[in-house]
Amino acid sequence: MQEILVVGGAGYIGSYMCKHLAAKGYLPVVLDNLSSGHRCAVCFGPFFHGEMADAAVLETIFRQHRIEAVMHFAAHCYVGESVTDPAKYYRNNVGATLALLEAMERAGVRRLIFSSSCAVYGEPEQVPMEETHPLRPVNPYGRSKLMVEQILEDFEAAHGWVAVRLRYFNAAGADPDGTLGEDHRPETHLIPLVLQVALGQRPAIDIFGDDFPTADGTCIRDYIHIADLAQAHRLALERILNGGAGGAFNLGNGNGYSVREVIDTARRVTGAAIPARVVERRPGDPSALVGSCRKARQELGWQPRYPSLADIIETAWRWHRRHPRGYDEVQAGPEGGR
Repeated sequence: MQEILVVGGAGYIGSYMCKHLAAKGYLPVVLDNLSSGHRCAVCFGPFFHGEMADAAVLETIFRQHRIEAVMHFAAHCYVGESVTDPAKYYRNNVGATLALLEAMERAGVRRLIFSSSCAVYGEPEQVPMEETHPLRPVNPYGRSKLMVEQILEDFEAAHGWVAVRLRYFNAAGADPDGTLGEDHRPETHLIPLVLQVALGQRPAIDIFGDDFPTADGTCIRDYIHIADLAQAHRLALERILNGGAGGAFNLGNGNGYSVREVIDTARRVTGAAIPARVVERRPGDPSALVGSCRKARQELGWQPRYPSLADIIETAWRWHRRHPRGYDEVQAGPEGGR
């Protein structure tokens, strides 16, 4: 059984990635500091509680496990916070990642799947965006992701690494069987916030600006289900484990939905009124981010299973109804399972 180190494996995407890996015959080994992840979401392999910049913890992992490749999900990811506290983002997303890469190099582990972001592109020159689109991030979060991509290119040139950079658009949805879902503290992602309004936990959903150059004046984003993200990661992993090349790949649906369209779809799925109110724009928000995923389809053989926004929201709604207080209601067993 091949062992894969999943850094950030207690988080929203990382925990589902571990489930997917285990189902495909891999052993996910999780490293997470639990600053935003959930211990009870670690259900599918060994768990190490620690920082990705902690050389001693990483040395222990590489000594105890024969790690074939690393998947890196451990980044701060709030655009607005990155604008007001850029040091936090450069310290973790860049500095701590570099420490992880150095530990990997010392251990001779030179295959990495990196969770990057569409934020590396900045304001789009054309939509949908190809991987060849100019890289001009407009906020510290996007710049931190681009810096790591550039570091990885240098490690490939200097040390013979093989690294895949997966540029996500908006991850959304929940485990189709209802066991793993999205529970951030605080929550800033649109779909779970909208569903909290549907549950009566918030009075209304805030729309951050309605004067963008879009059809209804609200931001447009491309949403991708976490199950489809996990499939793409696994395909990229198998590519490099079998001697294939690295590279950058967009991951999205290729369809953009405005904030108002998301709210309207959630109203139809939930049957709730979901009041909305317009507030000031957030700093650093591009007007539209929609990606072309043709390269991932052609080179990785990736076929998303949840292309419909309604399907994505339906899986999220199922999880939030079952877990209205998130993971606070989940009791962890001795191995972190349910």
